[in-house]
Amino acid sequence: MSPTSPLLSLPGAVPAEGRDEGVAAHYGDLFREQRALADGKGFVDLSHRGVVTVTGEERLSWLHLLLTQHVSELPAGQATEALILSAHGHIEHALYLVDDGETVWAHVEPDTREALIGYLESMKFFYKAEVADRTDDFAVVHLPAGSIAEVPAGVVVRETAHGRDLFLPRADLESFAEQAGPAAGILAHEALRVENHRPRLGFETDHRTIPHELGWIGSAVHLQKGCYRGQETVARVHNLGKPPRRLVFLHLDGSEVHLPAPGTPVHLASEGEEGRQLGFVTTSARHYELGPIALALVKRNVPVDAVLRAGNTAASQETVVEP
Repeated sequence: MSPTSPLLSLPGAVPAEGRDEGVAAHYGDLFREQRALADGKGFVDLSHRGVVTVTGEERLSWLHLLLTQHVSELPAGQATEALILSAHGHIEHALYLVDDGETVWAHVEPDTREALIGYLESMKFFYKAEVADRTDDFAVVHLPAGSIAEVPAGVVVRETAHGRDLFLPRADLESFAEQAGPAAGILAHEALRVENHRPRLGFETDHRTIPHELGWIGSAVHLQKGCYRGQETVARVHNLGKPPRRLVFLHLDGSEVHLPAPGTPVHLASEGEEGRQLGFVTTSARHYELGPIALALVKRNVPVDAVLRAGNTAASQETVVEP
């Protein structure tokens, strides 16, 4: 179970559901919250996410053997992301990492931390590395790019082009919210994620997703590093073939009242709902400027200029992963 955030007591807070249960979906004004984040103001409570740490003098060299990313010489303070794959190259875990010089800090999807820790513990062997679940002690808070909010002394920060992720002591969450506001809900955060074409484990992935389909090659998968589980699939698809599916960004018809839910079939608009299914919606959102938008996984051979339908909603596509 993910911890329930004390910030759900803030005025206007509406609890999120599903995988994001435990934090606020919004605080009463979804578009205002999005605009604030886009302007570099406010923060997002991500305290439901799992926090995992790895300590010990061999922590980086050990993780380097298990992850898709090159981390054996990861400089202190440099953010990165990495995947753990199955033996067949399918994505099992996504980790958002930073090393502070003594400890590797990672935040992960709420429903994956126990399985991730179990896997890491099973792979320790004789390496000098210790894995710990720190979710009860630390809360993840996101500050958007351009934020000038003051970060409390001693807090570990993971800084990327999209903003800063703070590993904040959970006991300090409410006091931080008082000075860092306004609070934005997870729906605003998700709308900007979709706008930026960034995949999320459990949303853009299913049991057979490989990194190439989502554009995770490069950002989360390093192609010039030593062996890791699933590497043969990564190398084979990269060097000899193409992934069977590709991620696309959809501009949805704004006249429809309801957003297509995740899993909604995608068809060619010319064939209607009874046509051949070409893929499915992974995440949909209402954006403060773009209107209704979505990410979807479609078959690689779907023409990049094809007009699509997500269920009964017309959709034009933008290429995220080249066919």
